[in-house]
Amino acid sequence: MATSSKNFVLITPSASEEVKKLLAQETQPDAGLRLGVKGGGCSGLSYDLSFTGPEAKDTVIEFDGFSVYMDPKSMIYLKGMQLDFQGGLNGKGFVFSNPNATFTCGCGESFSV
Repeated sequence: MATSSKNFVLITPSASEEVKKLLAQETQPDAGLRLGVKGGGCSGLSYDLSFTGPEAKDTVIEFDGFSVYMDPKSMIYLKGMQLDFQGGLNGKGFVFSNPNATFTCGCGESFSV
C-alpha cells in the first residue's frame, strides 16, 4: 500500500540527509528505510531500523528521495514518531521520539506502551 502522507512519521532534515547518504551505499535497487518495532530490549519493545526492499503488506511512505517501509504491526506503535539524527563528538546517531511510549529506557532504543 503506497501513501504520500509524511504526517504518519516525521523524519527530520538531519535524519533524512543521513538516510540518503547511507542508502547511496546500498546495492539493492529498491532499498529504502525500514522502520519497525520488535519485541525485546530492556523496556519490552525495541526499534528496528534497517535498509531493505518492500514486503507484501508494507505501507510505503515516500519522503524526499527515498521510501520508508513499515509493516502493519509496527505502524500501531510508530504513529506520530519522530526520527532524528544527532552527529558530532557526543552524537547518538539516530534518535527516536515516540509519543506512544509510556516509558523509554536510558539508551533510547527500547520502550513500552
